[in-house]
Amino acid sequence: MLPLSLPPDSVFTPPKFSVPRGATDSHAHVIDPPADYPYVANRSYDPAVAPLPAFQAMHAALGLERAVIVTPSIYGTDNRATLRAIEGYGGDARGIAVVDESIEDKEFEFLHTGGMRGVRLNILFGGGVGLRAFTPLADRIREMGWHIQLLIDVSRDLTDLAPILKRARIPVVIDHMGHMPVERGLPDPGFAMLRELVRDGLCWIKLSGNYRISKAFPDFRDAIPFAQALIDDCPAHMVWGTDWPHVAQMKTMPNTGDLLNALGDYAPDPTVRQAILVDNPAVLYGFDSADG
Repeated sequence: MLPLSLPPDSVFTPPKFSVPRGATDSHAHVIDPPADYPYVANRSYDPAVAPLPAFQAMHAALGLERAVIVTPSIYGTDNRATLRAIEGYGGDARGIAVVDESIEDKEFEFLHTGGMRGVRLNILFGGGVGLRAFTPLADRIREMGWHIQLLIDVSRDLTDLAPILKRARIPVVIDHMGHMPVERGLPDPGFAMLRELVRDGLCWIKLSGNYRISKAFPDFRDAIPFAQALIDDCPAHMVWGTDWPHVAQMKTMPNTGDLLNALGDYAPDPTVRQAILVDNPAVLYGFDSADG
């Protein structure tokens, strides 16, 4: 039997700062019952159902107006649930697909029309597509204006991967601040390499998933120096996401409102938060404007 994820909270700590108009949740998942969209056999966990209405209610409570919905690993390369969520959310939603090298051009066109703007490679959870697909997919999506999103542990994987990223000639987005355990420290070689790539303008960072790298539940304050270092390196390449519904959490569940308030610790300057929440995701995901 696979481990069962806890359901997300339905009551949220209110924001401690003024959330700007057009604020974007740049990383979240919508999960329907398996009777609607079956889960792949090689998944790492069983999720709690997290349907679109609950996602929309969370956004309404926190003042978030735009969404980037990522196909979770439980669906493998089946993007139907994410496409339906993008359509149901409204005009201010985009998506990140999971595909492999066998995808046909007409399927890419279908995904783009449905709001997808990137592909995710994942070596941390079962059901994902691995790094072998990086170069073949980069070559195919470059002209589409898409990017590649990576779920990796930078302390383990980035040093060997960095030369490929430098040659890619395509935007690369790194999930969850590099998904590196904070006890490894800022000087960790993989995190140092991530910072170099960010400073060189080769990587974007999702300032999400602090609870995935932290040892300090429930405030996750040990993740603050990592987020601040990345923001200092290139604030124009930072985006933020809830990571709702916080899949693969079996013992403790973060409150999504607390995760938004953590951005206030990372970026006390409202101008920087405006960039992270509104302006930067408008550029990366192709929203119509940066002013909401």
